[in-house]
Amino acid sequence: MSDVKVLHRVIRRLAGWAVWSFFTEVHVIGGENVPVEGPIIVTATHHNMMLDPAILSSAFPHRRILHYWSKATLFANPVLKYILYSSGNIPVDRKSKDRQILFKGTFDALGKGYAVALFPEGTSYTEPRIMQVKDGAAWAALEYTKWIQENGISGSPQAPIVIVPASIVYTNKSKYRSDVIMEFGQPITMDLYKEQFLSDIEGAPRAAVKRLTSAIESELVEATINAPDWDTLYAARMARDLLWQDDRSINLDDFVPISQTLVDLFATTDVTPNFISVRNRLLEYYSLLQSMNLTNSVLSSLPLPRTLDPHNPTPIPSRLLTLSILVRDTLAIVIRLPFFLFPFIVHTPVYIMGRLGARLVEDEEETQAQNKVVFGLLFLLMIYPAAFWLLWALFWYTSTGALISAATVWLFAFYHNKLINDNYQHLKRVAAAWQVLVGVWAPKRWEMPVNALSQYTTPQIPPENPWIDKKKSITAPSPDQEPPAKVRPRRRPSSRRIMKHVLRARGEAVKALLSFLSQLESTPDTKRVKASLHLAKIYGWTDATDGSETPEGWRSAKEVTAFLRRKGAKIASLQEHIEGDWAALSSEGEEEGTPNEDSDVGDKDDDIVWIPSGQHE
Repeated sequence: MSDVKVLHRVIRRLAGWAVWSFFTEVHVIGGENVPVEGPIIVTATHHNMMLDPAILSSAFPHRRILHYWSKATLFANPVLKYILYSSGNIPVDRKSKDRQILFKGTFDALGKGYAVALFPEGTSYTEPRIMQVKDGAAWAALEYTKWIQENGISGSPQAPIVIVPASIVYTNKSKYRSDVIMEFGQPITMDLYKEQFLSDIEGAPRAAVKRLTSAIESELVEATINAPDWDTLYAARMARDLLWQDDRSINLDDFVPISQTLVDLFATTDVTPNFISVRNRLLEYYSLLQSMNLTNSVLSSLPLPRTLDPHNPTPIPSRLLTLSILVRDTLAIVIRLPFFLFPFIVHTPVYIMGRLGARLVEDEEETQAQNKVVFGLLFLLMIYPAAFWLLWALFWYTSTGALISAATVWLFAFYHNKLINDNYQHLKRVAAAWQVLVGVWAPKRWEMPVNALSQYTTPQIPPENPWIDKKKSITAPSPDQEPPAKVRPRRRPSSRRIMKHVLRARGEAVKALLSFLSQLESTPDTKRVKASLHLAKIYGWTDATDGSETPEGWRSAKEVTAFLRRKGAKIASLQEHIEGDWAALSSEGEEEGTPNEDSDVGDKDDDIVWIPSGQHE
């Protein structure tokens, strides 16, 4: 085959290395839905800038080469034309109003049985749900169907085209060593749309396109996490992190269904009498963690001593004993460092530049990971070749030395990537533990007052993307009106001032979530909660309300809690009131607000709840 797309294969390899170095795993679901051969249009979600095509191309099933749209004017130069074709691009004449001309390059690629990849949302953005799916992919597929019929090649085995929806979901799209779930939906054929599209009836082609776009959007929504607003999404995330304390404890096959179930649950505002207070507790804890750049999984894994139990007759340990426990665990981690220290030092410039790259786009979450990867990859492309030439020089530039040097550099990179996950988590634990220690031991007068704390108890909402087609409920500002002031990122507060608030918020969030789930489990069987349509069809039911043709999805409240338990939610661990939270200690080492032995822990909203720390079922 002459058209081997050499540059595309090189770029795909580099993209694969970049993705492998940043994310822990790219988990593919539904790879069997992708045809091995024949023309396909892949419609992928687009929420993480350049990383989306990098992940899509490097992990695409059957190693099929994907072809992306590029401006037709770029193909005018012969050299650039070769580069673009070799890297897998196809021309699109965006100025043409004739769609047969607009998609000519696409038709040529599909006619050869190639795979074309599009991002129908039109832009990369950060929103709590899929905001828009445009008609470009539907027009291209149906116009191709028309093209092959008009050119008399409908009998070709490569002629029938299908659209394959691809949803790319990130467990945390801007965080280093997080995971990616890429799910391919059922292929969409043109059988249900081509007759209407080829009809002479006025408006029929556009109606067919809209129906096909709706089908694409439905499949993308089913495989992604969609919330009505940011508060609902954040509350669901916090509940998920409390129920699955370990970041790796959720099966990636279940990550999206679990997350969407919790989103639906917290979108049902009348599900329990205490719903508002529960959501507020979760949002407060989520926001404080966000402000401190901490995660619940790290706090949950800290080695907090059991002897801090106020109901335990063991005397309260001194500061020295508490410090010795922390030092012991710190030394246990330091002992591991010699095996990882040298790779860590070599890669330090990569980490530093990646962090600096993310800071350049603090207001654009969808761009942060891209900058981390790009900046880091540029330094890796300098470090690894330099290491190779240095090693090769030691072997007097012999051919055998070149092979040994190349193998050594590759094994070094592999060794670093294999060890980074465990060591990275341990380093985060040590850093968080010392933050907690400083915060808990700080004199009470250093503690941030409640009125100043309010700025950290409300989650920050990402700024709106100007390229999203939103229906504005307010009128546009007049020309002489001053533009709104840019919201500055809030400063990270000092651990000594806010850590006690974080730990108390954690206790209150655990208590609230336990109460919430307990009420759900004790409700009548007829109690229902909202459900996304695709989940309702599996676990509940749908109905049409108020004569509307749009169905609504529902699930039983008890079925939802049973579902969460079945998927591994540690609801039982919330019931273990093992007092081990350092927030219970004042700066003088005595309990603050310790419940009486005869009282029930958590009876009142202002009681301190002692949470199980570092305990796992």
